[in-house]
Amino acid sequence: MHKTKSLKLNITFQSDISLSDATELKGKDSKSNSGSKGRIWEFIALATIPIVLVFGNSMLVPVLPIMQRELDISKFQSSLIISIFSLAAGIFIPVIGYLSDRFGRKKIIIPALIIYGGSGVLAGFGAIWDSYSVIIVARAIQGFAAAGTAPIAMALVGDLYNGGTESKALGLIEASNGVGKVLSPIIGSLLVLIVWYASFFAFPVFCALSLLAVIFLIKEPKHNQKQKLKVYIQKIRQIFSEKGRWLITSFFAGSLGLFILFGVLFYLSNTLEEAPYNIDGVRKGLVLAIPLLGMAITSYTTGSLIKKKGVLMRWLMNIGLIAMTISLAATIFFFKNIYVFIGLLTVSSIGTGLLLPCLNTIITGAVEKSERGMITSLYNSLRFLGVAAGPPLFGWMMDKSDRIIFISVSALSFITLGLVFFLIKPPAKLTE
Repeated sequence: MHKTKSLKLNITFQSDISLSDATELKGKDSKSNSGSKGRIWEFIALATIPIVLVFGNSMLVPVLPIMQRELDISKFQSSLIISIFSLAAGIFIPVIGYLSDRFGRKKIIIPALIIYGGSGVLAGFGAIWDSYSVIIVARAIQGFAAAGTAPIAMALVGDLYNGGTESKALGLIEASNGVGKVLSPIIGSLLVLIVWYASFFAFPVFCALSLLAVIFLIKEPKHNQKQKLKVYIQKIRQIFSEKGRWLITSFFAGSLGLFILFGVLFYLSNTLEEAPYNIDGVRKGLVLAIPLLGMAITSYTTGSLIKKKGVLMRWLMNIGLIAMTISLAATIFFFKNIYVFIGLLTVSSIGTGLLLPCLNTIITGAVEKSERGMITSLYNSLRFLGVAAGPPLFGWMMDKSDRIIFISVSALSFITLGLVFFLIKPPAKLTE
């Protein structure tokens, strides 16, 4: 009876990786990472990819109020600088995910980084020309390129590692994402001291560093996957038929976490410059970085601890959503007190740091290597759509009432807590 129950859990929740695939993964893990020094450099190279991606959005957040004044645009138009990037990425990620499954991860990541940097230069010239239209077009191209960066890096981690090393690497991916969010508003605020559009021209520099790291430090496993699109789509349908309830819930939870995060950043970026706070420049960047630092530290710690412990992951996901729900609900009453407000937002970000690495590990390990790119890409697509929705919706709610914002997001967190609690139930030990 116990064996039957265990088998059922694994069929429902985990990928049925063949013995040869499992042997290949383990062999690759031991072969390419025989020395800890080599693995560290590989980790660093992987970490640069989400950092570059985050810089593409978060570095512009403190610049948005200045952009409104310089280009004479509305708050909604400035929010589209963030949203059009994320929307384009969200639309193209599933397509790019399939291509990475078919042709290999590095063959997608490398040209994506090149296009990403080049479109940053185009956006910079758009700013020099005072052309909002050129900036929007460049940001859309940049979003398309972004689809081939961090989402594919997550699938690459699943190809390179297994077991506890995979969880640790995924935690590092989420933590580096957080570190990028911590550094980017500070860097963006510093670059504004040169000229307000300097951030656009900084993108190619970061992309070039990441590009070199990916080319020379990451050795991708041999890619032999050449399945036809029709067969591939049938396999994806089968995955959702078997595991759709918890997969869709996981996708929604990840999207919500980033919707709240970027919405709050947009809210803070605009609110801190107004009375009674009057916080701008680098000081504003430092304030924006506080909750993000909490998320970054928590993400890395969580990724290091969870390994393949399903019960621990379930506890941490629910604790994270409880922290988000309570802290965001409390902001309804304390958002006028800047110290308490930032403290509560930091608690919410810590909750996000508990949630996301667990979701990453569960989703990445849910399917065979040959379909991993598509599944992780669908997940990241919804995360990007969450980012895209955050700034304009928060901007719209800001015009109505500040309390509406925090009533809405605390209610959404509570609903997500219920969905995760009842629908995501991994086995005690996830298979490797």
